[in-house]
Amino acid sequence: MILYHGSNLKIDEIDLSKCKPYKDFGQGFYCTTIKKQAEFMAERVVKRQGGIKIINTFELDEKIFEDKELNIKKFDNPSKEWAKFILNNRDKRFTFINSKECNTDNKYDLVIGPVADDDIIVLFRTFVNGLIDIDTLIKELTYKELTDQYSFHTKRAIKFLKGVKER
Repeated sequence: MILYHGSNLKIDEIDLSKCKPYKDFGQGFYCTTIKKQAEFMAERVVKRQGGIKIINTFELDEKIFEDKELNIKKFDNPSKEWAKFILNNRDKRFTFINSKECNTDNKYDLVIGPVADDDIIVLFRTFVNGLIDIDTLIKELTYKELTDQYSFHTKRAIKFLKGVKER
């Protein structure tokens, strides 16, 4: 399976310590199966940090899904569980890190699911501010065009990801 990572840097070696915390699925290295999504993310990085847009291409060894030592969490669609998971990972005040509803402690080696883009974040804020309930949040999310993300949180998971050399 081919995955893409949008950046302003060519990534030869993945260093999880350089990944930012408080992202959708916790601190990790994020990729997508959708090249256009990676291009969009690269453009965002360049606007914030400068440089040039670079799309890093990786091949994911699908044996990762057979490895019994890895803890993989997958969200097929937006759900209450997915929304709470993202809200908890993004919340700097969330302290119940042993909860299965967050990945602050990297209990999951790999997390796969929809991206919470800027439009979705507005919906999340509306929910957090008490203006809508969780059921309304999920209902609204079903009408959004969603993209995917694969977030790698441990060295054990990263070893299944190999960079594809540019030709």
